[in-house]
Amino acid sequence: MSCPNCFKGAVLEGQPTGVIIDAQDGAYFAAGNGDTKRAIVLLTDVFGLPLKNSKILADSFAQHLGCDVWVPDLFACQPPLTVEQMQGVPERAGVKLGFFGALKFIWGALPSIPGMIRNRPSVVIARVVSFVKKLQETKKYEKIGAIGYCFGGGIATRVGATTDLFQSIVLAHPSNPTDAQLRAIKAPTAWCAAEDDMGINPARMEEIAALYAGRKGTADFVQYEIKVYKAHGFAARPNFAYPEVKEGFEQAFKQAVEWFNKTLPA
Repeated sequence: MSCPNCFKGAVLEGQPTGVIIDAQDGAYFAAGNGDTKRAIVLLTDVFGLPLKNSKILADSFAQHLGCDVWVPDLFACQPPLTVEQMQGVPERAGVKLGFFGALKFIWGALPSIPGMIRNRPSVVIARVVSFVKKLQETKKYEKIGAIGYCFGGGIATRVGATTDLFQSIVLAHPSNPTDAQLRAIKAPTAWCAAEDDMGINPARMEEIAALYAGRKGTADFVQYEIKVYKAHGFAARPNFAYPEVKEGFEQAFKQAVEWFNKTLPA
C-alpha cells in the first residue's frame, strides 16, 4: 500500500547508461567491469522503471562493485505510481501534510488503486522469482545479492524468506516485515532504515533490532547491520536541496556497496 511517504522525492539528474534487455523480460541492465561471479538485483519502489532513479542507481552500483546489476520490471510496464504523482508532497522528514494536503494526497492516490491491486505483492514476488531463476540459468552467476527500495524492499524480504535465491540482501526504507519473515531469511541482511517512516516507526525498528540481536550465538543467527537515516524515500528519490536527505542518500549507497563487498566478496 502507498502512504504519503511513498509519493515523496525528486528525480535524479543525469541519464542512465545501461540498456533494456528484452530477453530478460524487459529488465534494465548495467554491465559490471569484469566480475562475472556475482550480480546484484535491484528491486524498485512503486514508480518502477519509468522513474530513472533506479537505473542511475544501478549504473552507480555496477561501477562501484564492478559486477552486473539488473533491475527487473516489477510491474509489467504498468507501475502503480507515475513520476508526476511525486509533485506537491513534502520531500523531507517532519513536514506534515495538514488537512488539505491529506485530501490532495488521497485524491492523487485514487488512480493508483487498480495498479496496486494488479501488482499486489504475491504477483510481483512470482515475477521476481521467475526473473532470478531465469537469470541464474542464462548467466550462471555464482552469487546474487538483492537491494530493495520501499515496495521493492518488502519484495526482497518476502523472496528472501521463502527462497534461497539471494545470498545477501539490503533493505532501504522497506515496507514493514513480519517477525516470521525476518526469522526465515537466511541471507546476511543490511538495513538502511528511516527515522521518519509511517511504515516502520522507531519502536518497531527497535523490535526488529532486538530480534536480530536475540539470535546471536544460536544456529539461526545471520549477519545483519542496521543504520538509521532521516526520512523515508531518501535512498531512492533524494532531493539534494535538503542536506540531510543528500547525506542520507550518499551514506546509504556507501553502506550498500560495503555490505555487498563484505557478504558477496568478488
